[in-house]
Amino acid sequence: MSEHRPTRRNVLKAAGGLSAALALGAGGVFATATAASAAGDGFGLRIVDRNESDRRLKYYRFQTDAIGWNPGVNVLLPDDYATSGRTYPVLYLFHGGGLTSDFIEFDRAGVRDWTAGKPIIVVMPDGGHAGWYSNPVSSNTGARNWETFHIAQLLPWIDANFRTYAEYDGRAVAGFSMGGFGALKYAAKYYGHFASVSAHSGPASLRRNLGAIVHWANVSSAAADLAGGTVYGAPLWDEARVSADNPVERIESYRNKRIFLVAGTGGRPVPWFNQVSEDNVLQGQREFRGLLDRAGIPYEAHEEPGSHEFRVPLFLRDLDGIIGRLRKA
Repeated sequence: MSEHRPTRRNVLKAAGGLSAALALGAGGVFATATAASAAGDGFGLRIVDRNESDRRLKYYRFQTDAIGWNPGVNVLLPDDYATSGRTYPVLYLFHGGGLTSDFIEFDRAGVRDWTAGKPIIVVMPDGGHAGWYSNPVSSNTGARNWETFHIAQLLPWIDANFRTYAEYDGRAVAGFSMGGFGALKYAAKYYGHFASVSAHSGPASLRRNLGAIVHWANVSSAAADLAGGTVYGAPLWDEARVSADNPVERIESYRNKRIFLVAGTGGRPVPWFNQVSEDNVLQGQREFRGLLDRAGIPYEAHEEPGSHEFRVPLFLRDLDGIIGRLRKA
């Protein structure tokens, strides 16, 4: 069977000034997928497109009531998956936001080469252009319940269809930018699901700087995903939802997890909105780290020159740490 590429959904036209609102997720420069033979549908998911011809990279597109269109997922298998018979830990790897960002970002960036010879399955799901790994307060364009899709549907589907350790010590979650926020959020809200969490230029504080990240999430989601709806509500926020999602308000939920944080400190000319984005990330991660310090919760953190960008060498370091923390294949 000839290999086919995932059908890319139509790119939404940017509203005026949207670049700044999407800067927290823009910069997704990420490419190809494989999987073991997935058996049937279930968990509220129905497969409507798939390509399993590649030895390592498997592609699926699902129909689900949680999302008003068919989100895609790439599953990257270890080199020896088909022949080893072993069970593997899983990394859920989340893309950033932006009008050109989707589940094949990390494929484009080179995740296949990064994981060559590594004993881990990497799941790269769609998260919307500005879905913020959340069930929104409102949507004017149908269901966009990314949190439900990822946690209640996709995660158990992966465990049912691949040889995974379906347990706390068998899973990690990581992401870039908006995806880094999603990783921090899911690791806290669903404590028993993930033993390791990594945020590469991902915001860790929603309320600081007069709620800059909440406003970003609301404006970007309204323009790019929800046709005027918002993740957290506008003009008034759903305060309980903000607190439930806010990493700095859930410090105890990170205890006994491996935590890996990366943020940029500036230092070279970049578009102003890109640096503004990373300034908020940096400040939020410093706040988060201070709270972890006070709680006696260990972590590994890196502040690097540059702005809002994905740093491959630090991801490779992170990947080795993830594999070291999870159950061995």
